[in-house]
Amino acid sequence: MASGPIMTAPICLIKNEEEELVVNPNALEILDNISQPVVVVGIAGMSRTGKSYLMNRLAGQNHGFHMNSTIRCETKGIWMWCVPHSSKKNHILVLLDTEGLGDVKKANPKNDSWIFALTVLLSSTLVYNSMGTINHQALEQLHYVTELTQLIRAKSSTPDEVEDSIEFVSFFPDFVWIVRDFTLELKIDESSITEDEYLEDALKLIPGTNPKIQNSNMPRECIRQFFPKRKCFIFDRPTNDKNLLVHIENVPEDQLDSSFREQSDKFCTYIFTHTKTKTLREGIIVTGNRLGTLLNAYVHAIKKGEVPCLENVVTILAQCENSVAVQKAADHYSEQMAQRVRFPTDTLQELLDVHTQCEREAIAIFMEHSFKDDQREFQKKLVDTIEKKKDVFLVHNENASFKYCQAAMEQISEPLIKSISEGTFSVSGGYGLYLKAKRNVELRYKQVPRKGVKPERRPLLPDMYLLLVGSSGK
Repeated sequence: MASGPIMTAPICLIKNEEEELVVNPNALEILDNISQPVVVVGIAGMSRTGKSYLMNRLAGQNHGFHMNSTIRCETKGIWMWCVPHSSKKNHILVLLDTEGLGDVKKANPKNDSWIFALTVLLSSTLVYNSMGTINHQALEQLHYVTELTQLIRAKSSTPDEVEDSIEFVSFFPDFVWIVRDFTLELKIDESSITEDEYLEDALKLIPGTNPKIQNSNMPRECIRQFFPKRKCFIFDRPTNDKNLLVHIENVPEDQLDSSFREQSDKFCTYIFTHTKTKTLREGIIVTGNRLGTLLNAYVHAIKKGEVPCLENVVTILAQCENSVAVQKAADHYSEQMAQRVRFPTDTLQELLDVHTQCEREAIAIFMEHSFKDDQREFQKKLVDTIEKKKDVFLVHNENASFKYCQAAMEQISEPLIKSISEGTFSVSGGYGLYLKAKRNVELRYKQVPRKGVKPERRPLLPDMYLLLVGSSGK
């Protein structure tokens, strides 16, 4: 991870404490230091279904996301692990392990819905982990997907859920359903089917208008509508040895069931190969620091009791990045002007030429780091900022010119002043001698190079004749 710290272990990203979701600032700092594009894989599912173990395998480790052999749910909130992507150069794989859904010990079950919604919003691929088979109960447990239209809004100007749900597809991740401890044959009417066909068959709508049937169809409809790209994997048990299962993270690879190892490798290869870089609408690539900005915006909206709006968070992201781009470009202008301009400049045009070049470079830097500045609001701010900085440089140049000229005049006139103090001109015809010496000083001053833009502001020599002792009588 060239632009950020390499994480040797996961860190809590969102704490679920005292019925409130809290973003961990330490995790945000890690994301803020990642400038590369991110591929985000989030996993959700019921408690105690082995989600953490699967995510550790994606990280290429046995340990990492915390696991527990007891009935108590171990993962709280959302945990994050950033590792270099195994096949996408200069990309970071961000793994999100989520708190188990449906834990009866939770004080606020509503947080389940928010954690699920946040995982959907942050992920490039959403993995849903379940046990046994994809049956009516499994689909009922995935009722969180039916709540997304109440928890997320696509456009601030469109409160219509139908229009929102159509827009979701451009923001939502791909969907992978994993069925663990699968013991059935993949057959329908004695015909073999693939894992994907098994999922699609399970998602077929049940005919009928009965309210119970319609309720049963709701998660099916939402999955089909929100996640048009879907994939399914089935897994055998890792081992039939119960003693090994309770400490599965310590089981050597060669003691795992060969079918499970093959299925696990197949799943990991698919994730590495097919999960896309996290991208927002209009092709906006999400980097680590952008992911942190998005997360902050989502959680801030939730805390305020508002529905996170996808359109608004893109605007927030643009404002944050464009403000940074303005500052970066303005700093470049200031640094380059200070380095390239030799004060005082010989002419005003000399300074303006350097200004034009530095301004051109600053605008190029802004354009490189900004996006969605459609009204050129931030570019205008940059131009205004540079104009003010230019005025400061102009004043500095004038002051430098004055000080340079003053120092030059003091040095050139030093012999004349010394002659006056020694009474050299206090003789008959001394005034004429004085005027000649004074003209010589002014001539030498005119020959001084690079006096700058304000040579006329030099301190004038006083009429020293008035200071000549006894000059009026001679």
